[in-house]
Amino acid sequence: MKSFYEKVARCYMSMSLVLLLMLSSCATTGVGASGSKSTSAGSGIKVTQAQAEAIGRKIWQNECGGTVSGLTSWNSGEDFPSLGIGHFIWYVAGRRGPFEESFPQLISYMKKRGVTMPGWLAGQRGSPWSSRSEFQSQVNSSQMKELRTFLSQTVAVQTDFIVLRLERALPKMLAATSGAEQKKRLRAYFYAVAESPAGVYALIDYVNFKGEGVKSGEKYQGQGWGLRDVLLEMRGQPRGQAAASEFSEAAKRVLTRRVRNAPSGRGESRWLPGWMNRCETYKRGV
Repeated sequence: MKSFYEKVARCYMSMSLVLLLMLSSCATTGVGASGSKSTSAGSGIKVTQAQAEAIGRKIWQNECGGTVSGLTSWNSGEDFPSLGIGHFIWYVAGRRGPFEESFPQLISYMKKRGVTMPGWLAGQRGSPWSSRSEFQSQVNSSQMKELRTFLSQTVAVQTDFIVLRLERALPKMLAATSGAEQKKRLRAYFYAVAESPAGVYALIDYVNFKGEGVKSGEKYQGQGWGLRDVLLEMRGQPRGQAAASEFSEAAKRVLTRRVRNAPSGRGESRWLPGWMNRCETYKRGV
């Protein structure tokens, strides 16, 4: 196993080239909602608008059933709304929780990209709805309809944000991992999965779905469920498409463990069938 990790780790540059060949074309930009070219600023992985739309719509299907109404939701038992194709978390101002808040990061990214957005959204600090009941009562308000329209028209730029988040995940995951051998395994599996288009989609989707796995609060009984945890759960020496398939199975094992470790009052078993179906899509890609 050691030689496998060393070999893949040494192939960093060649794997980067593979990613660019898979996800890039001569035109590495698309068009965002503002009419500006759509590319992941500062990103090494470039996606065309068509590729970003395809990945984004797959994530939209996974998170929201592909419906416009699903772009704004507040799940029962949760203390925050989940918005956009990736169900990005938005906490109420002054209220924090154990999960990474990603919606304000998305809005900040969109501002840097020059995306035109509703004025109230650009200046909003924290979720404008303080409770699930308030959110539900306003689900058909003009503000909520405007938000859903905006989110449905910015699929590509939301996907660019997710791609950028993926690229920033690896250094954070390595920093949160102790031991040279574990770091080597993590890096090796990351690039092994990224060798195939299905694997690239799997990495992008999972880091958006369950995060990097670096926050201490995102654990039950000392065990996490983020991308880092899935990569370290992988077995054998898979490469390319086989690595995407093993990533899928490792994700299923990690999420099943999460449900088993979760506080009984959360009732997380109700989500497991959907999670398993989502992980199965990683074997097929977009």
